[in-house]
Amino acid sequence: MSAHRPAAVVVLAAGEGTRMKSATPKVLHTISGRSLVGHVVAAASALEPEHLVVVVGHAREQVTAHLEGIDSRIRTAVQHEQNGTGHAVRVALETLPALTGTIVITAGDTPLLTDGTLTALVAAHEADGNAVTVLSAEVPDPIGYGRIVRAADGAVLAIVEQKDADDAQKAIREINSGVFAFDARLLADALDKVTTENAQGEEYLTDTLEILREAGHRVGAAIAADHREIAGINNRVQLAQARRTLNDRLLERAMLQGATIVDPASTWVDVTVEFEPDSVVLPNTQLYGATRIATGAEVGPNSTLTDTTVGPGARVSNTVADSAEIGEEATVGPFAYLRPGTRLGPKSKAGTYVEMKNATIGEGTKVPHLSYVGDATIGEHTNIGAASVFVNYDGETKHHTTVGSYCKTGSDNMFVAPVTVGDGAYTAAGSVITKDVPAGSLAVARGQQRNIEGWVARKRPGSAAAQAAEAARRGE
Repeated sequence: MSAHRPAAVVVLAAGEGTRMKSATPKVLHTISGRSLVGHVVAAASALEPEHLVVVVGHAREQVTAHLEGIDSRIRTAVQHEQNGTGHAVRVALETLPALTGTIVITAGDTPLLTDGTLTALVAAHEADGNAVTVLSAEVPDPIGYGRIVRAADGAVLAIVEQKDADDAQKAIREINSGVFAFDARLLADALDKVTTENAQGEEYLTDTLEILREAGHRVGAAIAADHREIAGINNRVQLAQARRTLNDRLLERAMLQGATIVDPASTWVDVTVEFEPDSVVLPNTQLYGATRIATGAEVGPNSTLTDTTVGPGARVSNTVADSAEIGEEATVGPFAYLRPGTRLGPKSKAGTYVEMKNATIGEGTKVPHLSYVGDATIGEHTNIGAASVFVNYDGETKHHTTVGSYCKTGSDNMFVAPVTVGDGAYTAAGSVITKDVPAGSLAVARGQQRNIEGWVARKRPGSAAAQAAEAARRGE
C-alpha cells in the first residue's frame, strides 16, 4: 500500500474535446497502447486510493464501457451538463461517502502524468499541512497559462490567468497544471461557496483556492520534476507530441534496464511491452500489446509484433507477427507473417515469404520459403519443401493437418486437410496429398510425366525454340 494513500482520486473526463475533430471522444484516443484516460487511471491506481472516480459526460456510455474494461471497480459520475470543473468535482463527491484525508483531482487528458509525481504531490500536501496543494511546473514558455504567485514563505497567494497578469506576473514561469490535492472536508465546504459569477457562468475549481486562503487555510504548490508531464491533449498535434514523449520515456527505461534499441527514433512500443537484458531491437520496428523480447533475441529491422513472445536467442527480421510464440533460437523471416495461434518451437524456422496461422511447429523444424501453413501441427526436425500449401479450408469449415517428426516433404506440395503424414515419411515434389501417409513411406501424388518428341518443330516451326532445338539435335 502507498505510504500516502489518498481517500479518493477524481479524474475529470466529461469534456467533448472538439479541437480533436474526431468522432472518438478525446479521452479515448490512444497513445502507446492505452487511451488517454487509461494512462491517467493507471497513474491514479498506483496510489491505491480508497475510491477512484471518473467524471463522464460527453459520449458517457462509450467512455463508461471503456473504463469497465479497464477495471470494474472504477466508479463513474455523470456530469450531464458541463458547468465547469468545480461542478464536475461536486458531482463526483456526490457519489462518495463522507471522506477524510486527501482527495486528488486530475484531468483525463494528461497521459504523461506519472504515479511518482502524484505520490510526491500527496506527500508534499500532507507534509505541509495544506488545505490544497497545486501541482505546478516551470515551463520554458508560460504564455497562455495561469501563473503561480507565491508569498515569501512559499505559500500560494493566487493563480493569475494570462489575461489578468501584470508584467511582473507574466515573467513568472511557474504555471498551474490543473492537478490538485485537497483536504477532503475543506474541499466539500469550499465547493459549496463557489459561484457562477464569471464570464462563462461556470463553477471553477480554482475558485476554491481563494476561498480557502481567505478562510485562513494554507494553499501550497508542488513543482513537477518534468513540465511535460502536465501537458493536456487538445488536438492531434499535441497527441502526436505526447506519443513521441511517452515513447522516448519507455525506450529510455528499456535501455537503462539492459535492452539495446539501435534507433529509438524509428522504434515504437506500447507501455505493456517487456524487454529482458541483452535483447536487441533494430530500426523501424513496432512492438505492441503484451509483446515480450527475451534475452539475446533480436527483432527487426522493419518488423511489427503484437502480443508476441520472442524466446531467448531468436531472430526475427522483416516480419509481421500477431499473437504468436517464437521459441528459443528460432529464426523468422525475412518477409514472414505469423498470424494468431502460431507457435514456433526451439531452433525452428519460418523463412522468406512464409505465412503461418494456428500452427504448432516442432523443435528444429524448418519451413524455409514461399509456403502457407494453416491449422497444422508439425513435429520435430521436419523440413517442409518450398511452395507448400496446407489446404485447410473447404469453403465452409477449417480442417487440421498433422505432419510428423523427421519428415521431408517435397517442393510444391498441397496437403489437403484433414490429412496426416506419419513420422519419417517423405512426399514427392509436386504432390497433392489427400490421403494419410504412413510413417516411413514415400507418397507420390502426381501425374506421370510424358515426353512428346518433336512437338516444338511440328507445332512451332521457325520459332526461336524450334531453331534452338534443331541446333541441339545437330550438336551445335
